[in-house]
Amino acid sequence: MIKKEAKTVARQRRHVRVRETVSGTKEIPRLNVFRSNKGIYVQVIDDVAQKTLVSSSTVELKIKNGGNIEAAKLVGADIAKKCKAAKIKKVVFDRGGYLYHGRVEALADAARENGLEF
Repeated sequence: MIKKEAKTVARQRRHVRVRETVSGTKEIPRLNVFRSNKGIYVQVIDDVAQKTLVSSSTVELKIKNGGNIEAAKLVGADIAKKCKAAKIKKVVFDRGGYLYHGRVEALADAARENGLEF
């Protein structure tokens, strides 16, 4: 029988591999995505200073069903508005090891539509 590693372990391995090249600075911070079954969480991070500049989530926005595409669109729009207020125009997108599909893609598209560049 072939042993298959858990999906979360594979995702974490992909994320570590991507993080070797993707890094955020004060001028161009990193937009990090974490996705769970119940919600989606986004942070804009300055890796040099090791600080979270802006964050948003379905929990923070009090969205009842946070595990769907509509909720991801709302979080993407909210993070873009918060970045504008913090005078952040460009970011580096870090999908966190997830496929660029579904909720992650919806969040990214909503953030782009609301003025965030990446």
